[in-house]
Amino acid sequence: MDNATIDQIIDKHHGEASSLIQILLEIQGQNHWLPKEALERISERLEVPFTRIQHIATFYKAFSLVPKGRHEVHICMGTACHVRGAQRVLETVEDLTGIKPGETDLDLKYSLEIVNCLGCCALGPVMEIDGTVHGNMTPATTRDALKKYE
Repeated sequence: MDNATIDQIIDKHHGEASSLIQILLEIQGQNHWLPKEALERISERLEVPFTRIQHIATFYKAFSLVPKGRHEVHICMGTACHVRGAQRVLETVEDLTGIKPGETDLDLKYSLEIVNCLGCCALGPVMEIDGTVHGNMTPATTRDALKKYE
């Protein structure tokens, strides 16, 4: 991500330090992660110490300081999903992508995370890809859903 893009996001928020989290969210949304160079630019422009920005970026789980895949896959492992077969869904995703929870594939195509609940218990087991919820998943429907994101 170049400085011009970062500056546009900062300018959109009038360069106000009170908008720091929103600025970080927008950069993360466009770039899929927060590179050190972006944090340094934000620090410079907002006149906020780099260490404070880094603390915020590491405190909130929504932020990543390492590259993420273009498609974020979340597998719900809450009680309802777990008893309905979420482990099989997770294993299918692991087999198809070659990654484990918390990892990103080398092509930066997928990042995989497990979550405690997506709030769709009646649809379990549930998988979310880029914010789209896929319910009543089986290994076959999991394969089909991932193919749509290739």
